[in-house]
Amino acid sequence: MSISLLLEMALSGDPERVAVVSEGTRLTTQELSDLADGGAGVIAGTGAEHVVYVGTGGALLPLLLFSSARAAKAFTPINYRLSAEGIQALIARLPKPLVVVDERYRDMVGDAGATVMESAEFVTAAKSAEAVAEFADPDDVGVVLFTSGTTSAPKAVELSHNNLTSYITGTVEFGAAEPDDAALICVPPYHIAGVSAALSNLYAGRKMVYLPNFDATEWVRLVGEEGVTSATVVPTMLDRIVTVLESGDHPLPTLRTLAYGGSKVGLPLVRKALGLLPHVGFVNAYGLTETSSTIAVLTPEDHREAHGNSDEAVAKRLGSVGQPVPGIEVQIRAEDGTVLGPGEPGELFVRGEQVSGKYTGIGSVLDEQGWFPTKDIATLDEGGYLFITGRSDDTIIRGGENIAPAELEDVLVEHPDVHEVAVVGVEDPQWGQAIVAVVVPAAGTDPDPEELRAYVRKQLRGSRTPDRVVFREELPTNATGKLLRREIVASLNDTATQTQG
Repeated sequence: MSISLLLEMALSGDPERVAVVSEGTRLTTQELSDLADGGAGVIAGTGAEHVVYVGTGGALLPLLLFSSARAAKAFTPINYRLSAEGIQALIARLPKPLVVVDERYRDMVGDAGATVMESAEFVTAAKSAEAVAEFADPDDVGVVLFTSGTTSAPKAVELSHNNLTSYITGTVEFGAAEPDDAALICVPPYHIAGVSAALSNLYAGRKMVYLPNFDATEWVRLVGEEGVTSATVVPTMLDRIVTVLESGDHPLPTLRTLAYGGSKVGLPLVRKALGLLPHVGFVNAYGLTETSSTIAVLTPEDHREAHGNSDEAVAKRLGSVGQPVPGIEVQIRAEDGTVLGPGEPGELFVRGEQVSGKYTGIGSVLDEQGWFPTKDIATLDEGGYLFITGRSDDTIIRGGENIAPAELEDVLVEHPDVHEVAVVGVEDPQWGQAIVAVVVPAAGTDPDPEELRAYVRKQLRGSRTPDRVVFREELPTNATGKLLRREIVASLNDTATQTQG
């Protein structure tokens, strides 16, 4: 099934429904479809083999996504926050691209690509171009996304039309949205969550309201002004939204569902959000670029059941990512490939139609049975709830003992003087690696490092106690809320070098 068919189905449902709201632009489903037909004509006219977008998104994302699909060309949105050198290096890895770029980033692109068009120029051309509507083979590559490269150089993940549409049709009911339903989208266009939001909301029949440049106060205002009923945010966004909600009377009566994901969220923040918005159904969504988006969900019902539950096993599930979505199988494996049972930590493997596991220049990394190695360390409980404890690369090896940073982070973040925390391993001549807890103090507090170390020691084995506690004003994250542990380790190593010098 081609991505194009999702738009065709939405068009058959209600062509005059407002599909996209982005700053000053409002498009009905019919207008979006007409522009996508013209956009496909523009793409075909350039002779390009690939379509690239560099910009903040908004209406341009669904337009280019469907224009590319109707031209039967793969589409790649690129991280506009990269340096000019970084952007041009990624473009150079794509075959004969047409580069569409927002005006403010035009200089960043340079002369890269067979053809470069500014976004406004592309839209204008699409309005008058001869329409093209070609259905790509379902097994053809529909979208190529570059990984964030937080632990290695970015890989180009190839997602086929079938991967993407399998996820949408397996998790979203066609036309299920109410007439007044609206989704507020503020995730970056180059992230899988941005791509899947455009596809899933259109398929469900939900108005898409874009906030290309996130601001918590503006987010709250748009929820009220556009009658937003659902939204998806990353952890740093949720933290700032909660701060705004705490500072004034913002009931957000239309909001019914708030999904968060992209990185681990501290339980104190989740509990605070649940308390501020008791009428809202919270969803924790976990997925990867290679899996076409979400593969596990902690539902609103799961949140309500776990929040404050007297049964420790049930209450603990508030820190899980829930259960696998339909069509997804999961396994936890030991290093020797043995499938592990409940409560045993190992690497998470996933399998399903929405899973690609294929990279440009590398090929498929699926095993013979179609399982994809996520590189995430995880456990399953007796009820099939999935807990992600970190990346395999993040494991700290201290004195020959493997230590998951999340184990300490989950304890420290519950201390009243701790707002955020990241635990990392740094080189140590005695232990191989020393455990360092990097803490962002709660507002108005001045934590004592030894008190925090003692707090951990009371709840975990002595070998899990941080060797050091250091304080920072904030933790480095990327635009999707992922903690940049490499930057923390580099900063700590630089500090140690300067001290020794």
